[in-house]
Amino acid sequence: MSDVKAVDELVIKYNSLKTEIGKIIIGQEEAVNFTLLSIFCGGHSLLIGVPGLAKTLLVNTVSSVLGLKFNRIQFTPDLMPSDILGSEILDENRHFKFIKGPIFSNIILADEINRTPPKTQAALLEAMQERSVTVSGNHYKLALPFFVLATQNPIEQEGTYPLPEAQLDRFMFSINLQYPTFKEEVEVVKSTTSSLQQKINAIFSGDDIITIQKLIRKIPVTDNVIEYAVGLVGKTRPKSDAATPMVKSYLDWGAGPRASQNLILAAKAHAAVNGKYSPDIEDVKAVALPILSHRIVKNYKAEAEGISISDIINSLL
Repeated sequence: MSDVKAVDELVIKYNSLKTEIGKIIIGQEEAVNFTLLSIFCGGHSLLIGVPGLAKTLLVNTVSSVLGLKFNRIQFTPDLMPSDILGSEILDENRHFKFIKGPIFSNIILADEINRTPPKTQAALLEAMQERSVTVSGNHYKLALPFFVLATQNPIEQEGTYPLPEAQLDRFMFSINLQYPTFKEEVEVVKSTTSSLQQKINAIFSGDDIITIQKLIRKIPVTDNVIEYAVGLVGKTRPKSDAATPMVKSYLDWGAGPRASQNLILAAKAHAAVNGKYSPDIEDVKAVALPILSHRIVKNYKAEAEGISISDIINSLL
């Protein structure tokens, strides 16, 4: 199959995918789109939203529709790295045997990742980066495709361990889930309080996802689009010559080179699922907010004046 035909087929399958997800997830269209884009790019995502916005249900539904194995890890203050990675036990023949932890899956829901101490967070982040784990000196590869979708509750910060900026940078997207509209909430209540059970069908398989990831990377990008993405990231750095007055006033730190890489990769995926064979500047703008929002750091002046991260990013587009 030619790459052009593969993109055309991806558009059809992507629309079927969203229809299936829509049977369970009402609204949250932006969150669904960005979650799927991160999977097609092979990146990890951070889902941020107050309790009850279907973060867990979204990840569970996406894994079912993609035909992938799913595991949920509830992060708690007493969770140890071995609870995630697995550990070695002495079997009946007095030999050490490795028992795999829940990380050995295709999609991991790291629920409330900021509830667990840095040591356990680091164990997960290492697995995310290396796609492998090391236990007692032995190296174990994780099955591909492998994605981590971590959730964070933005309103309750007492007794939590916020992820440092360097670790946040490992996530491709930071996806904010919003409250549903009145009509959407009416639909949610109707569908969740009746005896009717929706059945969803798997549209993809693990091998299909790996093929799509390779296809996305093969999509050509013109130099002016790459230069726009790199320029956009450069504008977020307060000490850069390209920084705007707003950035110099309200930001302490800007985004690093990983943001530029992710902008282009996500723009390629955004173009492909919308039937385009090469991304343009509009595709970069469409994915800029979730890619940059967790990579830039506001100062106290921005907090005091009620300037949000999205206000600053939108001023640069």
